[in-house]
Amino acid sequence: MIYIPNEEHNPRLNLAMETYLLEEKDWDESVVFFYINSPSVIIGRNQNTIEEINEEYIKEHHIDVVRRMSGGGAVYHDFGNLNFSFILPSSDHFMDFETLTAPIVKAIRDLGVEDVHLSGRNDLLIGDRKFSGNAMYKKKNRIVCHGTLLFNSDLTVVNDALKVDPSKLKTKGIRSVKSRVTNILPHLPKKKQNLTTEQFRDEILKSIFEVADLKEIPIYVFTNEDWKHIDKIAQEYYENWDWNYGASPDFNTKYKHRFPTGSVDVRLLIKGNTIEQAHFYGDFFGSEDVEKIAKALEGCAYSKEAIMDRLADIPVELFFGSSVTKEEVADLILGNLVEK
Repeated sequence: MIYIPNEEHNPRLNLAMETYLLEEKDWDESVVFFYINSPSVIIGRNQNTIEEINEEYIKEHHIDVVRRMSGGGAVYHDFGNLNFSFILPSSDHFMDFETLTAPIVKAIRDLGVEDVHLSGRNDLLIGDRKFSGNAMYKKKNRIVCHGTLLFNSDLTVVNDALKVDPSKLKTKGIRSVKSRVTNILPHLPKKKQNLTTEQFRDEILKSIFEVADLKEIPIYVFTNEDWKHIDKIAQEYYENWDWNYGASPDFNTKYKHRFPTGSVDVRLLIKGNTIEQAHFYGDFFGSEDVEKIAKALEGCAYSKEAIMDRLADIPVELFFGSSVTKEEVADLILGNLVEK
């Protein structure tokens, strides 16, 4: 296992570094990467940006909006939030959040916080309050598992910057985002409550690598050649409006359902009982680009038989999660699933 030191606060550059480490840099061992972003909203790959953010508040407070490569929901970052990223050379543990977040759980317990655990599909909690949301994606049989660690973040901004899906709160029996999240700092022993976010990161690192001194941790420093690739990725994706926002497509039919693996929102442009365009949004996780299914549906008759025929050779579980079936996808497209 190797650590990549990083003191950059630009979210576009930090995500470009992470993408480079996963997709272009060849590693034979696992990589640990941390970053602390300036105030920003990070959008899940399959989400409709405009519907996830309070655009007026975002502009007024100069908050960056950047889309990441992984699925899941939108999250708010600031200097009190530590982001971790584990990059593995194989996909053996893809979507196994319990195994891949175990080092983080252990590290926070080592700091003196006892009731730390994974809850649901991808949240880390202290007691019944969330301090970490995690996401994962795969590329070239390698995976990245990354997440937030609310250490001393301004939680009041979360409600103002994000538009929260009411169905998500309803399924968890919770009234607001503010009531279900917590920072780690107030749960630490008194003698450790003066830690900065950077010092907290260093404590997490020492626990992960099981060392007493940071100098004992094996590191890799980006070369000039690495930076050329990183800058190119930043320009192509994270500094690109089309990637971060994208034009909203025309549609005349919309259905949404929350599956165990996350919400799926389908927008359809139907003309003459034929699907002319299809687009999928949501906070679901999948190892494949859902645009492949959208393209497969173009020109399909708007009937269950025709849709099932188009989906026949498509492993939908790779796009929407292991528990989602072809019939459920077809029923969603036809509006036969009642929102829960």
